[in-house]
Formats: sequence, structure tokens, C-alpha cells
Amino acid sequence: MNITQVKCFLAAADSLHFGRAAQSLGILPATLGRHIRQLEDHLGVTLFIRTTRSVSLTEAGSQVVADARTLLEQAEALETKARAARSSRAHVLRVGAIDSAAAGLIPQILQPMHETHPDLEIQIVEQKTIHLLPKLLSGGLDIAFCRPPDVRDPRLVFRTLFYETAVVAVPQSHPLCGREKIEIADLSEEPLIVPDRRSRPHSHDLTMSLFMRAGLAARVAQVAEEKQTIVNLVAAGTGLAIVPRWTSRLRVKGVRFIPIKTPGATAQAKLILAAAWPRGTRDPLRDAFMSVLDAEIEALEASA
Repeated sequence: MNITQVKCFLAAADSLHFGRAAQSLGILPATLGRHIRQLEDHLGVTLFIRTTRSVSLTEAGSQVVADARTLLEQAEALETKARAARSSRAHVLRVGAIDSAAAGLIPQILQPMHETHPDLEIQIVEQKTIHLLPKLLSGGLDIAFCRPPDVRDPRLVFRTLFYETAVVAVPQSHPLCGREKIEIADLSEEPLIVPDRRSRPHSHDLTMSLFMRAGLAARVAQVAEEKQTIVNLVAAGTGLAIVPRWTSRLRVKGVRFIPIKTPGATAQAKLILAAAWPRGTRDPLRDAFMSVLDAEIEALEASA
């Protein structure tokens, strides 16, 4: 038996609907069902009566709900105490960041942070959002800068910082390279390189939504995962790509980054950057980091 199984049991017991319970935990219904079956096998009892139309607790399930909730609360209290103990004895802040934040936001915060907290050690972990959020929940990170998911885990706090501008990466030999701005209609016949939606859903969906709003279909020529790979493919002439503006700092030879001209709300060509941390936790080092960030936020947003 493990805490994940207990969380799945309680989520299903509270909603009496496996689909909604899985959504609240940010997992697939099949995964939730597997964890519950494993818990039932471990306990030797059936916890739910499941039909095609309804889900209900068995008598055994009803009897253990309160104990399961107490067990989960004790586990969460243990995590909170462990984090507090770590913060009180070590001047270390573990910061997770997606590539955009690691290249644009973090470098601009480090210097003012060290000026106000010279003894603080900042450990940076650069990964995708889908990998950062579980690390926050497990206690492996104190704060993360990420793209907030469509379905947000209630155990995490998400604070929107600003919106990052998207641009079009164009080979310097391309006819569009001389433009000051590019409209989506200009890309209607162009082969596109788009991020893999499984690992970068926000960047992928931004490209698709821009074309949908223009009444067009994107011509996807290549799917790639890393921004460096995408820009290198642009340089090689594989296609064009819509990327966050920070990507221009990669300075790949033979590629120009051109602003997108969009009608209506400018947020159509922007990506959210947010800070996230475990709900209900207190961390003076994290608070200090956010205070420095707040003081620099206008300059950061202007460069995004």
C-alpha cells in the first residue's frame, strides 16, 4: 500500500465517479482504477461497487474512508515538516524551470537574489512542466516556473507571472525573411515544425489555435521536442516554426525571428509563464525569491 493508492481511493470516494476523480488528480481513469485495484488486492477487500452507470462504496469501503483520510493528512503533515526542517537548517532553494524560464527569467533574478541573500544556494532543475509538477508534489523542488496545465492539481498553487510573446522562426533565405511582421495567413502554405504535444502541449496548441482563429489549417511537416532542435530544423530549411521569443537567444546561424501580427487580443500569440509551489506550505526562502522576482517583474515582462 502507498500514499498514491490512498489518494486515488479518497478521490473516487468523494466524487463517486472515476473519470472526475482521475481528472482531479491529473491522471488517466485507467491509472486511477489500477491504483484502486492494487489497494483492494493489498487489503483483501472490495472498496467500490462499479457498474456501467454508477460507482458506490461497499460497506468495507465506507468503513475505511475516515482512516484513509487521516492517513493522508498525516503523510502530508510529514512532508510539510520535512520541508520546514530542510529550510531551517540549509540555505538551499531548489528551483525548477522550463527552458523558457531557465533561459530568460532565472538569469535575470540570480544577481539581485544573491545581492540580498548572499548565503543562499540556488539549485536549478531544467525540465518540462510535466516533469516539474510531480517533483513539487514529492518535495523534490521548492518552486517551479512552468506552463500551468489546463487541469490544475488542487494541491499546487499556480501564480501567473506574465505572457511570453511568440514569434516566427524563418530561414534567412526564405521570401518572408524580409518582413517586419508576419500574419498567420502568410504561413498557410508553409511547412511547419511544431512541438510534440505530449511533452509541450502549450506551445503545440498555440500554433494550432493561431491557425484555427485565422480559419486555416496548419501544414505540419515535422514534429520535434526540443526548441534547439526545432530552430536547427528551421535553419536546415525543413520548415518554419512558431516559438517563444526567448528562443532567439539560441542564436542559430541562418534563422531570423519575426513578430506575429494577430488581429484582436494580443494574448492570442502569447504563452503563460507561471510560478507553482505546494499548497499550504511555508518557505521563507521561496518567499524571498518571489519578493525579488516581484521587484523585477516589469523588466522581465518587457523582455518576454
